Amino acid sequence: MLGEAVDVSSLTLVMGVTGLAEQVGSPEGKVAVTLLAVLGAVLATWFARQAQTRLKGFASPAVADVVASMVVIGVFASAIAVIVELWGLSNEVLTEVQSFSLGSVIPQLIVTTLVVVGAQVFIGIIRRLLDDLMGSSNAVTRHQRQVTYRMSQLLVWTFALFVVLGVWQVNLGGLLVGAGFLGIVVGMAARQTLGSLLAGFVLMFSRPFEIGDWVQIGQDDQEGIVTDITMMNTRIETVDGEYVMVPNDVISSQSIINRSRKGRLRIEIDVGVDYETDLERAKELALEAIEDVSVVRDAPTPQVVYKGFGDSAILFGVRFWIERPSARRYHRARTDVIGAIKRTFETEGISIPFPQRTVGRREAMSDDDADLRPEPSAGGGE
Repeated sequence: MLGEAVDVSSLTLVMGVTGLAEQVGSPEGKVAVTLLAVLGAVLATWFARQAQTRLKGFASPAVADVVASMVVIGVFASAIAVIVELWGLSNEVLTEVQSFSLGSVIPQLIVTTLVVVGAQVFIGIIRRLLDDLMGSSNAVTRHQRQVTYRMSQLLVWTFALFVVLGVWQVNLGGLLVGAGFLGIVVGMAARQTLGSLLAGFVLMFSRPFEIGDWVQIGQDDQEGIVTDITMMNTRIETVDGEYVMVPNDVISSQSIINRSRKGRLRIEIDVGVDYETDLERAKELALEAIEDVSVVRDAPTPQVVYKGFGDSAILFGVRFWIERPSARRYHRARTDVIGAIKRTFETEGISIPFPQRTVGRREAMSDDDADLRPEPSAGGGE
């Protein structure tokens, strides 16, 4: 039953198109109908895209993309069939399809169109699948999904290009040899640029840092918040509000310190107390002082460790953690903790000593002391 309905619909469409070709005999009329067919295909494509958006509310986005793509392909195929029949090319096309020899122009155009449209449809499906599969995963960032999509797009279009060149019987061997020599020349002339490009891919997939992380690159004080990661460079905003653009090949060849990776950061502040101070009492007071500091985390618990004997004080380190580390929160935490410890020590009478030096002068020698001065040697030496 369904097969008979399809045959009847196909026969009606063919008869309608044939009748239209007989009614439109002038070239001007054929041109007008051709433009109407193209416009109708474009409008049908637009309506299919609008329906695709609503269809996503009832079905999977990937299914909606496939359905919309099939509708677009069917509309354009129908428009092409109308145009071919209108200009009286159906017999030639039918003959070419039956023989299907790629040595003529019409089959080559048809295959090229199908390859280009198929590549575009396939790229849309890939993008939708990437969004569906990786969109809900925290392990893959939006930037990495975009890079994966661009690489997939490049691979699909490269494959489509080689298929089209093969259809048009282009000598791929000579083309590849020429491209190889061109690649060598370009690689020698822009090796630093290519190095940055390759390093950009490595950084995007190895993920030593992400946008918003507080990082330090090497030992050159290139420290700040990562604001953007591109194929060629990484942009960092320093504490002073300056924007630094660091090439990716420079980043990949240096050590990277990511202070935001785990969402928390330990800070240590050195404190010195007088040698006569009760160390256990000073330790308890230091821990009590930082309990009221809002930026200090309760877990892991703060610690106080003894570090050594200084020139004028016993040194110990106050260690505590902060969350969501950034340069601003880091300096704020240090400032608040140092102020709290100093106020507490002053209240409890614990002194924080500082290096002192005693300056004096030597008194003049008396005559009796001068007689004790050693006599110079005979050779004039001492």
